[in-house]
Amino acid sequence: MTSSDSAQKGPAKDPWDLPDVSGLVVGVLGGTGPQGKGLAYRLARSGQKVIIGSRAAERARAAAEEIGHGVEGTENAEAARRSDVVIVAVPWEGHGKTLESLREELAGKLVVDCVNPLGFDKKGAYALRPEEGSAAEQAAALLPDSRVTAAFHHLSAVLLMDPEIEQIDTDVMVLGEDRADVETVQALAGRIPGMRGIFAGRLRNAHQVESLVANLISVNRRYKAHAGLRVTDV
Repeated sequence: MTSSDSAQKGPAKDPWDLPDVSGLVVGVLGGTGPQGKGLAYRLARSGQKVIIGSRAAERARAAAEEIGHGVEGTENAEAARRSDVVIVAVPWEGHGKTLESLREELAGKLVVDCVNPLGFDKKGAYALRPEEGSAAEQAAALLPDSRVTAAFHHLSAVLLMDPEIEQIDTDVMVLGEDRADVETVQALAGRIPGMRGIFAGRLRNAHQVESLVANLISVNRRYKAHAGLRVTDV
């Protein structure tokens, strides 16, 4: 490469130069569960328009009323249709069937999978490995017309839902195939005070991010904590 080529190429993009996502509508599938409800609360509290979905519209409406901050509740399909970004926070047991049933409604959407495939026995939590490799890769396989990312795996629902806590002191590892999509999710994470979104690789690396939750559960039990993650030197 000549010096003139280098000059024309220009400076590298600042990895922290993230888009303005304040106008996006965020849907939360499984928004009546602890993780989904907590994310909906934090995003809505930061000024984001949020619609939570559930298999039963009445449950979603009741949860939305409890959350407040302008959150709406409806059944999953309508929440998916009306949202720009859709967070998947359903239980692992229903993950595949839920997404398969919403393939049409999720077409063209940015989907953020935060599901952790875990099993539990008398020794505690342990990671499961789906046939596709991870929950996020299962989502990508089931939603060929959607843009699938993975994020928000390591958050404590207890902290998310506590109105006395102003900041959530944690980083969010974001994985995906398209840089623009990843940066949108990073920016959404950054809307929540104390939180940062950090690019953590492509979807093929989602399994170890999802499975790390089993370790955090062990940390929490030993130390009676609500542990999160911080990435150093970035």
